[in-house]
Amino acid sequence: MINLWRSLRFTVVFAVLLGLVYPLIVMGIGNVLFPFQAQGSMVKVNGTVVGSELIAQATTAPGLFHPRPSAVHYTGNYSGGSNLGPTNPALIAEVKGNLQQVLRQNPGVKASQVPPDMVESSASGLDPNISIADAELQIPRIAKATGLSIGQLQNMITENETGRLFGIWGAPMVNVMQLNEMILQFQGKQVVNVG
Repeated sequence: MINLWRSLRFTVVFAVLLGLVYPLIVMGIGNVLFPFQAQGSMVKVNGTVVGSELIAQATTAPGLFHPRPSAVHYTGNYSGGSNLGPTNPALIAEVKGNLQQVLRQNPGVKASQVPPDMVESSASGLDPNISIADAELQIPRIAKATGLSIGQLQNMITENETGRLFGIWGAPMVNVMQLNEMILQFQGKQVVNVG
């Protein structure tokens, strides 16, 4: 009987410590040391939240950078890929449809120039980043729609490029939200939805 009470006390104490006290301490430290990240990396323009740097948002505006395709239709409530194998006819049809859309939106681009990440959904379906090749392929369309020069847009990409993690993992990327925010601020437009 003594061991039972001891076990119950042990369970209650550690449930409170590890289930309540520890998470509150970690949350408090995160909010103090990393307030922007702890609040979801929300981007505000004129005091209004327009999105998060962590979650892709759908856009088809010709004057903005477009994110990767999303298997979850950019719904931030959940994430995930399509789970379709590389020989699945549904995946092949989806990629072909995405390729046709990219070619329609970016006149003059050949199918052989389109990077794979531009037509394939990301694993999470919410990837906020695109490859440098993806971003650079969109420059002519955006320049035509916005009046910004190709050089200005290339500089925006270069300024926002993030390299490989520790110099070895991943590939150089750029955040779509940051690029679109720069475009709209450069043009002096009020941001409604930059993603």
